[in-house]
Amino acid sequence: MKNDIIKILLIDDHSVVRLGIRSLIEKNSDMMVCGEYGTLTAAYENIKGLEPDVVLLDIKLPDGDGVTGCMTIKTMCPQTKVIILTAYGEDSLIVDVIKAGADGYLLKNIDSKTIISSIRGVTKGDSILDPNVISKVLGLLKNKDTDDVNLTQQEQEILNLISEGKTNKKISKEMFITEKTVRNYVSIILKKINVSNRTEAALYWIRQKSLK
Repeated sequence: MKNDIIKILLIDDHSVVRLGIRSLIEKNSDMMVCGEYGTLTAAYENIKGLEPDVVLLDIKLPDGDGVTGCMTIKTMCPQTKVIILTAYGEDSLIVDVIKAGADGYLLKNIDSKTIISSIRGVTKGDSILDPNVISKVLGLLKNKDTDDVNLTQQEQEILNLISEGKTNKKISKEMFITEKTVRNYVSIILKKINVSNRTEAALYWIRQKSLK
C-alpha cells in the first residue's frame, strides 16, 4: 500500500450497492475507492492501471461469476486481495470461489463495521469468512470423505491459528518462531492437506475439528 491508504476497487452490477459501499468506505481516512465497475470486462480493462489493494467482488455479474473473476484478478494482480461480497443463495459457488483464491467471503447483510474491519484484515494477510458462510461450506462438505493426513503437533498448532485468521506475523509471535519458519510450515501444510490457499486450509481444519 502506498502512503498507507488502502485502495479499493468495487465490482458489482448494482449501482445502488456500489454507492452505498463507496459512501461507507470514504468515511475512513485510511481508505479510498480507486474505481467501480458493473462488469468483469470493464474491471479487467482497468485494474492494472488502478493497482487496487483490495477488490470487493460480487459473485454474480452480467458477464461472469466470482470464480472466474477471482482467478483472473489474482492472475493479473497477484498482490491484490479479493473479498467476495454477496447475498444469500450462492451455496454451490462458495467452495469454488475459495478454491479460486478468495481472501474473504462476506454476506451483504453484515454490518458496516465488519466490512471495514475485513478490508483492513485482508490487507494484513487475514482470511475473512462470514460465520454463516463457514456453516454453509461445512454443510456442503459434510458428505465428503476426508483423507487421513499425518500432521505434526507443530503443524496442527499452526493450522489451528490459520483457522482463527492469524497472519504469519501473529503466528510467529505466538509460537516464538520466525516468520520465515512459519511460511515454510504453511507451504508444507498446504501440500499435505492438498489445498491451494490459507482460506481452504482454515476450512479444512474447521471441518476436522467438527468431526471430532
